[in-house]
Amino acid sequence: MKLVAGGRVRVCAGKVAVGLVVGVTLLAGCARFDDSASSPFTPEPDWQDADLKTSQPQESPSERARPDLPCVDPDPAVVVSCLDTTGGLVTLSDGVSALVGERTTGRILKVEATSEGVPPDPIEVTRVDVDPTGDGGLTSLVLSPSFSEDGLLYAYVTTGSDNRVVRISTQGGGEAKPILTGIPKGANGNRGSIDFHTPNRMVVLTGDAGNPSAAADNGSLAGKLLAVNSPAPGAAAEIMLAGIGVAGGVCSDHAESIWITDRTATEDRLQRVGPDGVATKAWSWPDHPGVAGCVAASDGVAIALTNQKALAIAEADKGTHAITAAPTLLSQDKYGQLDAAALGGDGTIWVTTVNKTGGQPNEYDDRVVRIPPPSGGPGNGPD
Repeated sequence: MKLVAGGRVRVCAGKVAVGLVVGVTLLAGCARFDDSASSPFTPEPDWQDADLKTSQPQESPSERARPDLPCVDPDPAVVVSCLDTTGGLVTLSDGVSALVGERTTGRILKVEATSEGVPPDPIEVTRVDVDPTGDGGLTSLVLSPSFSEDGLLYAYVTTGSDNRVVRISTQGGGEAKPILTGIPKGANGNRGSIDFHTPNRMVVLTGDAGNPSAAADNGSLAGKLLAVNSPAPGAAAEIMLAGIGVAGGVCSDHAESIWITDRTATEDRLQRVGPDGVATKAWSWPDHPGVAGCVAASDGVAIALTNQKALAIAEADKGTHAITAAPTLLSQDKYGQLDAAALGGDGTIWVTTVNKTGGQPNEYDDRVVRIPPPSGGPGNGPD
């Protein structure tokens, strides 16, 4: 795999007022969680933290095979099997459960990990009305920074008229409230990603809706990295960065770095936006491995690769944040096409598969899987 590093660009600045459009509704009842969400603003672990490496398995404990039952993957690293095409993943504070979205159905499910025995059935928390045509639908999830108190969940979705960010209550039911609307919709390029950089500042990565010229136009919300302060209905968006292709993922270390991935006609990219508002192209892949969701840590970023069917760990210098070595590839060709990524409380990286869309699904797809962090240095070796 050929990889190229380098490049700096100055981000553009501007504000775009966004109107409120109603139309996304909840179609099912809600469940209230007794467990609270892990705070997204606690210090992130190091990928190479010695305590993490000693507490995590270095390989999937396949010797403890699960019972041979329909829709129960024998690999204990698999959290849940037989989902529809996935879209969006967030872990919860108990260390063993998460919320996962289905891109095409709009369902949001609570799933729970177990290494032995039969995993519990997923629980449908709610369902959001989405338009799944092309690559649209439900493509990203993030918890409110005060989820344990307010039970709020944010999602990036495609409707019949646009792409948007909505807010969902997992405690009280009711409609999904539009937060940021009017993001252009196209035949493709509808994927988006959301995260919180600070408790009051959400970052939103939007795709180009199949129109690269719109990505370069500051009058359009397509193909941008946006910031939304105090996200609530009627919020305005500030443009942080333009020129995004097909959106992959956005992830913050909640301190200095915002990392974004996207796919362009010439390359797939990993970019970093620092506190000074400067965007740096940290790494690029001319061979288009299909960069997707990401997870940020204090010393790097993990990236799900859809086409290359692997999880990439890009280690960054803690002082300069530069990435100078080829990312380590984990679990390559083991689970198929990967998409969303989230950090578990024990240091494992949770990922989703999207083999039902353009992949080679087996009887267990699509799935949520836990992958241990790397135990060695950079390279393309096995996990």
